[in-house]
Amino acid sequence: MLQLTLAMGMNDQALDLVREVLMITLKISLPILLAGVVVGLIVSIAQSVTSIQDQSLVFVPKIVVMLVVSMALIPWIVARLVAFTAEMFVLR
Repeated sequence: MLQLTLAMGMNDQALDLVREVLMITLKISLPILLAGVVVGLIVSIAQSVTSIQDQSLVFVPKIVVMLVVSMALIPWIVARLVAFTAEMFVLR
């Protein structure tokens, strides 16, 4: 019974760790994805207004903006990942 209790405690700890990893991933990727969505929406509206129906026209601005946002957020992303890694080493 003691082994089962310890295993359940380890499962809860593993679930908390996975939940925290997923939340960090979501928080890090959200600004980049939002920038891509906003640019895609703007380009789609511009395509509708001008009646340009080129499918590849959306991808280049989205990729450029997402790369620029990624590069601008590198210090913030690294700080978040370093803090999370330090927290993981303290917990163990």
